[in-house]
Amino acid sequence: MSATAEVQYATETVDGRDNLVEVVHLTKHFPVKQGVFAAGKAIVHAVEDVTLTVRKGETLGIVGESGCGKSTTARLMVRLLDPTSGVVRFDGRDITKLQQRSLRPLRRQMQMIFQDPYSSLNPRKSVGQIIAEPFSIHRTEKDVKRRVQDLLARVGLSPEHYNRYPHEFSGGQRQRIGVARAIALQPKLIVCDEPVSALDVSVQAQILNLLKDLQKDFDLTYVFISHDLSVIRQVSDRIAVMYLGRLVELSESEQLYEHPRHPYTAALLSAVPRHSPNGVAAKRQRIVLGGDVPSPVNPPHACVFHPRCPRFQRGHCDVETPLLRPYELGHEAACHYPVERWPMTEEELRRPSGASAGDPDQTND
Repeated sequence: MSATAEVQYATETVDGRDNLVEVVHLTKHFPVKQGVFAAGKAIVHAVEDVTLTVRKGETLGIVGESGCGKSTTARLMVRLLDPTSGVVRFDGRDITKLQQRSLRPLRRQMQMIFQDPYSSLNPRKSVGQIIAEPFSIHRTEKDVKRRVQDLLARVGLSPEHYNRYPHEFSGGQRQRIGVARAIALQPKLIVCDEPVSALDVSVQAQILNLLKDLQKDFDLTYVFISHDLSVIRQVSDRIAVMYLGRLVELSESEQLYEHPRHPYTAALLSAVPRHSPNGVAAKRQRIVLGGDVPSPVNPPHACVFHPRCPRFQRGHCDVETPLLRPYELGHEAACHYPVERWPMTEEELRRPSGASAGDPDQTND
């Protein structure tokens, strides 16, 4: 972490009351077998040196391509996975090394809503049993049936659905059941792991509106994971952009969309449809990244984005790892040649200011 980032992190954590979750230099590696005849094991660099905070009452969106580490990061936050290194703090308490027995009381305060609303529900149990399970585990309610029926009504389902089974519901209704289970113990933090990606667009809007209403009513904090930038913009207060296990940009939501600093973020935003005030789709040149996402088993040296970056400068980007640097208030990006303005064409993006001019071999084709 750079000196400026250290100072900013220290400033953010002086008043710990504002932060519900803090992760510092969070890293997660998974050992994998290389093959029948290969000796030893390879390492998947799922999350690499991620430092960020989640403030109380906010929605932090995490966005990136599939396999970038966003879901792993969220699971590390709630200790569903054990970190390889780094620190995880929840509500001011270091939970990095806590054993499962010590974590159990904290499970009431951190819950998850999963991507697939069907596979996350036990098909052998009724809706009443599914939603009542948190009460049974933590032994917190006496009149469980009444409480479950209240939760069903709160998420837009009928209390009469108590004895029905998951296969009798639509995808949107199943996700509402998952939401009811998540809020049952009145947690402080809910991790929403792509909760609307498997739903129709009209149903997506209903679930997003439900989550917003619940956040206001129960003072919830969300970590919202998605690959859909339109959804992320609608629900998030701040957005973290990840690429190949690393945090490459962090900003307030509107600031990120108005002026992305990292070339990867700019490429993602160029693919999002825009609309002019008269309702006609506005034209914007798509920035197409070359090549494929590198393997997390063997990530590129220095900047992990440099093999695909339109601003790549040989001898710098492939030698020195960029650190998160602050720009506008609350806006950080890890790039040696950040985007100066937005929007830009692909040709303009390939001409970074501060780079050596006149050397066509310095940048990617």
